[in-house]
Amino acid sequence: MACSSCSTGKDGQPRGCKNNGTCGTDGCNKLTVFDWLSNMSLPNGQKPFDCVEVRFKNSRKEFFRNEENLPLSIGDVVATQAKSGHDVGVVTLTGELVRVQMKRKKTAPDDKTLPKVYRKATQRDIDIWQKCRDREEEIKKRSREIAIALKLEMKLSDVEFQGDGSKATFYYTAEDRVDFRQLIKDMAKAFQIRIEMRQIGYRQEAQRLGGIGSCGRELCCSTWLHDFRSVSTASARYQQLALNPQKLAGQCGKLKCCLNYELDVYLEALKDFPPQDSKLMTKKGLAFCQKADIFKETLWFSYKDEPANWHPLTKQQVLEILELNKKNEKAPTLEEYAEENTTSEEKTAYENVVGEDSLTRFDKPKRNNKRRNKKRRNNKSKAKPNAK
Repeated sequence: MACSSCSTGKDGQPRGCKNNGTCGTDGCNKLTVFDWLSNMSLPNGQKPFDCVEVRFKNSRKEFFRNEENLPLSIGDVVATQAKSGHDVGVVTLTGELVRVQMKRKKTAPDDKTLPKVYRKATQRDIDIWQKCRDREEEIKKRSREIAIALKLEMKLSDVEFQGDGSKATFYYTAEDRVDFRQLIKDMAKAFQIRIEMRQIGYRQEAQRLGGIGSCGRELCCSTWLHDFRSVSTASARYQQLALNPQKLAGQCGKLKCCLNYELDVYLEALKDFPPQDSKLMTKKGLAFCQKADIFKETLWFSYKDEPANWHPLTKQQVLEILELNKKNEKAPTLEEYAEENTTSEEKTAYENVVGEDSLTRFDKPKRNNKRRNKKRRNNKSKAKPNAK
């Protein structure tokens, strides 16, 4: 459930999240985890788990130990321990589900080095935090101007303030190693804060910034995708996709993560599928594979001398021909197999089962109403007797 600032305005236009994704309802946050253990009570004598998950700007989440046994629930704004000073974030998970998340992210629940939750954030903490968040866009623009003036080959994509406003983390992407020592000095002098530079990958940049993909939905990396598995061009080849970088690349400039979604199904279907580089020896000559449809189990072959004439063959037919070729026997012509497939297919025609009009009713030319009305008037004038 989103907060009131995310609802539509009077003119029907969306207002957008004025809290920049830090509202207390946790309804518009990225990578939100549903607490399916919230309605279950603990066994008698068992203490609640003393760690909580806290989310900061965008998708950055960390685990903190609640040593003070504060009564925390999802959506509470808390002040947490940082390397220097304190940070402010929103609690996203509490209870036993935090233990499950820590195990999934390979974090030891009994780790004594986990940072602590200081307290629930006071109104003064929240005011300072919101004031710092409002400065981020202005500082990001100014820092980009400084980087361009220093002629650094890097892209500053995002800025994140610490909750107490004493430090700012600048996230950047770059192809090569960047010497940003002078950049840190200039930014620290201009903004009067401590600066931390953190390099991220292009996929992490797209995850932080978000956006709309070519499918029309929000980016998977910014909504639910947690880990970035490697995507290679082999995934596109198995799915018989055209190796067009403009279509296969996402907003991060890398291959789309969704290329791996259906890859397992294709690999399973290709286990007993004849290879596409197979050659068939027929009585008419040598034939090569031109195209294959994996799910329809159909392959198109053409003769070496007639590359433009394709003949569809089923998977079983191709396997039979390959078995004959292994025995040094030539198979019949491709035309015989293709004719057998066409005769076995059921031809379905359109039937008007519900009494609808013809599908080609709009293709008929319209009658000229003017001519018809003119003829009608002439007939009426001839039928009238002459008035005397």
